[in-house]
Amino acid sequence: MHRSVIDALLPIGALIGALLLFGLFVWVGGVSPTDTWLLLFKGAFGDWFSWQNTLTRAAPLMLTALCVALPARAGLIIIGGEGALVLGGLAAAAVPYLMPLPGNVIGTVIVCAAGCALGAAWVALAGALRQYRGVNETISSLLLAYTAIAIFKQLVEGPMRDPATLNKPSTRTLDEAIRIGGIFGSDVHWGFVIGVVACIALGLWLALTARGFSVRVVGGNPRTAQLVGLPASRLILLACSLGGGCAGLAGAIEVAAVHTNANASLIAGYGYAGILVSFIARHSPVAIIPVAILFGGFGAAGSLLQRRLGLPDASVQVLQGIAFVLILGSEALRGVDWKAAGERFRRSMLPREVPLNSTVKPT
Repeated sequence: MHRSVIDALLPIGALIGALLLFGLFVWVGGVSPTDTWLLLFKGAFGDWFSWQNTLTRAAPLMLTALCVALPARAGLIIIGGEGALVLGGLAAAAVPYLMPLPGNVIGTVIVCAAGCALGAAWVALAGALRQYRGVNETISSLLLAYTAIAIFKQLVEGPMRDPATLNKPSTRTLDEAIRIGGIFGSDVHWGFVIGVVACIALGLWLALTARGFSVRVVGGNPRTAQLVGLPASRLILLACSLGGGCAGLAGAIEVAAVHTNANASLIAGYGYAGILVSFIARHSPVAIIPVAILFGGFGAAGSLLQRRLGLPDASVQVLQGIAFVLILGSEALRGVDWKAAGERFRRSMLPREVPLNSTVKPT
């Protein structure tokens, strides 16, 4: 089998392995693995209601996965999408505090653009720290995510808190005219379409444009990029900004389409789940679409597992954690020459020949 085919099958094998281990996990707790697997897929794709819930959850996963995938194509591992999403939602909720908004689609665009801009600037900061100060981008982006969450809580529970929200601190509710509605009357909001379009558009940008090709060269072979005179720092900041902008847009869409204001429910872990989605998709923007739908379905099935089998709603996060560990482990197998490895194993199993001039000591 061709090496590229094997490399493409590794994430699928890791995902199957994660499902098997998850079955073992629930079996230890006294729950049937078969019932768990059936309910997992029934809760995700069993009927139209399940599909609506799945696609709604897939929308932010697509955009936060792009926050990982685009910098990864430039050679950076950014895991701070949760921070960009949270600040994107905060920016969307803050716009009405700063200026009056028209009650039409223009107001919606302004709200989403604010979230996109703040998310882009936040993740670009991690790229700038790496390029100009030598700070590891993985660590800095994670710490920036925690910082963003702290800023979010401080503002939502303080200066931006709506006095009418007594039990759950929240910002003022967005005007209904600028909210993002459902697609043709369904519960699936237009953010899903925005996520699909963003994945396809950025996939085409990477594959067909000179700037996208330059980003891939910087990520694939930095020395070659330096020799041909590519502006590596600017391209890396561009990739980080685009990725952060997508995550910030995810937060703005969650506020404008789901929560209608900024509150603690926005911190739902979509940014962290997007890391897993991106790695399974091998940082391909187009491949992110089906993977995000799959993991959106797993998230949607969590409540069904809780109602039918008595499993905690967070048990799906155990599945995601197992999958992430196996995905990272499978990366070590990528590029292995399996034919040569098999030949070495075959030779190691053959009996060793004793040299003719060797002396065998009697026992």
